[in-house]
Amino acid sequence: MTTARGRVVHETVPGERLAGNPLGDPTQRRVPIYLPPGYDADGERRYPTIYKLAGFTGHGRMLLNEKAWAEALDARMDRLIASGRADPAIVVMPDCFTRIGGSQYVDSPAIGDYESYLCDELVPFIDARYRTVASREGRGVAGKSSGGYGAMSLGMRRPDVFAAIASHSGDMYFEYGYLPDMPKLWKGLHEHGGPDRTARAFLEWFERRPKKSSAAIGAINMIAMAAAYSPNPANAADLGVDLPIDRETGELRLDVWKRWLERDPVRMVEQADYADALRSMRTVFIDCGTRDEFHLHLGARIMAGKLAAKGIEHVHEEYEDGHFDILYRYDESLSRLSKALASGPGS
Repeated sequence: MTTARGRVVHETVPGERLAGNPLGDPTQRRVPIYLPPGYDADGERRYPTIYKLAGFTGHGRMLLNEKAWAEALDARMDRLIASGRADPAIVVMPDCFTRIGGSQYVDSPAIGDYESYLCDELVPFIDARYRTVASREGRGVAGKSSGGYGAMSLGMRRPDVFAAIASHSGDMYFEYGYLPDMPKLWKGLHEHGGPDRTARAFLEWFERRPKKSSAAIGAINMIAMAAAYSPNPANAADLGVDLPIDRETGELRLDVWKRWLERDPVRMVEQADYADALRSMRTVFIDCGTRDEFHLHLGARIMAGKLAAKGIEHVHEEYEDGHFDILYRYDESLSRLSKALASGPGS
């Protein structure tokens, strides 16, 4: 039996909310959109939409990559729909990549307004061109790693846009996920940050490297997180951020670190507005492998405990694996969100 196939179209989204971003990243973004089987046959049916967020160093088109023994996202959706595990849904794969590896899907004067771009520009763009359920009840957001952070953060900050969230191995409990990479930042600044040991000099060195080492990626990751969580436009030498460590001694700068923690989902959920936003969701799904190299399984456990204590309905799952090569877990988020979201007239 041949599985009915959906199709992928690509749109170039203007990205007006990204105009003038300080990293000089492109404003126009090419965004793949998966349309489920049957979309073209029935011109009345409307579909729920899932926004699938890539992790750090990723972007939407990478979700369509074919790997040995692993499905691209469109083939995965075709299979899930054919088996009945997922309901037909549109899947949008945003491009929020930046010169420093990612945006965490937030608005920041050091990166650009990626939360606003996604929620206030990309979503209306998709709703205007495709037969979506054009309300929060028809939209979900899911992602892995930094994308998982983005899904959880957007669920709390923009419940006017999304009504279902799924976080795979998302950044949570920053003490465990980020502190181990702080020495990599210190080492990168000392070895490649020029005489003043600046983030800008390190980035220029990083961009010249034909191959990026894991240590260099660890350092640029910390700069990217600083751009998301502790921006400071006056600090041009450090790319408009306050770095979280003392560049000479490596000591953690507690005033800056406090700003990071304010954006940690396990702290955000303690605020009543954010807790209420999660309480309003049709589904909240969190999972992580028990061998996650960044200890994010512990962050997921902590988050699940806080949700339970507040009486917020959620599903928390663990499985035997690490942080990488876990695309098979997308079966869970795609299935759960497509089933949880509302369908439109004629569906």
